Amino acid sequence: MSRKKKVLFLCTGNSCRSQMAEGFARTMAQDKWDVYSAGTAPVGVNPRAVQVMAEAGVDISGQKSKAIDPEILNSADVVVTLCSDAYESCPLTPPTVKRIHWPLEDPARATGTEEEIMAKFRAVRDEIKKRVAELLATLED
Repeated sequence: MSRKKKVLFLCTGNSCRSQMAEGFARTMAQDKWDVYSAGTAPVGVNPRAVQVMAEAGVDISGQKSKAIDPEILNSADVVVTLCSDAYESCPLTPPTVKRIHWPLEDPARATGTEEEIMAKFRAVRDEIKKRVAELLATLED
């Protein structure tokens, strides 16, 4: 039996984008993949991210904000960076690790009314869901 493939989602704070990607990938991949997320400077999971994911039927309330684990980074099949900072500051990986960059806007930096901020979170969530589905479909054996 072959080992499960590993995917690691990285962003700066590991609070929104990478947490949402981890939640969607865990749900969509079920037991086919080992799914992780981390941040270059973890700050805790954003409550708005938890809320918009719950609206989409995915519970990320138990996920934790984590720093990059070098063992996971170096043994991953795929590392996806979700922001320019993570893309630029992500440590080197072995040539066997596929690197993908999704330059997504940080919803935590959204300004305006609560409705406008939540609209940004939902838009980013929906884009992440679409990209995670495409990623998993292209990486299936």
